[in-house]
Amino acid sequence: MVLEGNPDVGSSQTLDLQHPGNKGSFILSSPGEDALPGEEPIKYGELIVLGYNGCLANGDKGRRRSRLALSRRPHANGVKPDVLHHISTPLVSKIGRSTENMIDFVVTDTSPGGGATEGPSAQSTISRYACRILCDRQPPYTARIYAAGFDASSNIFLGERAAKWRTPDGLMDGLTTNGVLVMHPAGGFSENSAPGVWREISVCGNVYTLRDSRSAQQRGKLVENESNVLQDGSLIDLCGATLLWRTPAGLLRAPTLKQLEAQRQEANAARPQCPVGLSTLAFPSPARGRTAPDKQQPWVYVRCGHVHGYHGWGCRRERGPQERECPLCRLVGPYVPLWLGQEAGLCLDPGPPSHAFAPCGHVCSEKTARYWAQTPLPHGTHAFHAACPFCGAWLTGEHGCVRLIFQGPLD
Repeated sequence: MVLEGNPDVGSSQTLDLQHPGNKGSFILSSPGEDALPGEEPIKYGELIVLGYNGCLANGDKGRRRSRLALSRRPHANGVKPDVLHHISTPLVSKIGRSTENMIDFVVTDTSPGGGATEGPSAQSTISRYACRILCDRQPPYTARIYAAGFDASSNIFLGERAAKWRTPDGLMDGLTTNGVLVMHPAGGFSENSAPGVWREISVCGNVYTLRDSRSAQQRGKLVENESNVLQDGSLIDLCGATLLWRTPAGLLRAPTLKQLEAQRQEANAARPQCPVGLSTLAFPSPARGRTAPDKQQPWVYVRCGHVHGYHGWGCRRERGPQERECPLCRLVGPYVPLWLGQEAGLCLDPGPPSHAFAPCGHVCSEKTARYWAQTPLPHGTHAFHAACPFCGAWLTGEHGCVRLIFQGPLD
């Protein structure tokens, strides 16, 4: 099925999928081109890919990056349904590839705790044409999300197995093979946020309840009192990668990288000590990157929250390679290094780094930790798991996070 569009409406951003071998990725287009000399570009918002903690493993380069800014272009390029074609034989032309000028950003599939999916065996589950975002060019710059993306000829192609149907007004509508899911948080993305309900978005932007499984032929029920308008904190899941939408106003409430660095220095200035080894602990600089833990790196027992320096005692190998017994409270559980969360846009507030996700050890404020620990993220065909937003690791334990217990210097 092809929907041919009129290019004279609005300003659109399109998500698409590229298959370099078996490695999957989706592509966001089109760019917010530079403003005229002396003018500030108008930013519609930013998309933050969950699981990368501020930067891709190999660095943000060109169109591959973990944070995507959407800005107003000089000329509108939006589309709307215009002409319908039924095609019995799939087109053989290579469309929607990342080499086309309309493509701006490429984001690979994300594996839990491991960042981008790598290797020849990695099979993408994101639809080749994932979704598009259309933004109003005038205030308040409302952003709306739609399933499936247009190619360079303003055409939409849905897979042969994708659900599709004719609407009462005569237009065709449909869903991508594995679906585009959206969740709007209750109370906005703030200190009082709570997770909302996951819905599926159609090609025409209609909202439906979830299918029985991601690729089921039968669509869910139409939800008439909900819309496809993105809000600050809306989550977009493409069955392989999850993105967080932040508005410019919302980002003004988020901590800055400068604030996060000040919190790191303040925590180190308190000179926390290992309660057994009595060595001084310190969070490493983000510029160092996440490689092997530093010798002063804080480690935590994720069941109790007691923070220590690294040591080799208390192993309980019969329960797993990372299982250790805390020498202070005797609880047995994972023992992992602590890493500060560096993607400020994922934080609900600028609170101090007091909590860590279990079992990965990423550190953030209490309200940020508790929000993500109670937010189920789609996984596979019909499963949901809470995950660390900084690395994508599935959360474990009763609460998914733990309050950190530091010991101050004895002097």
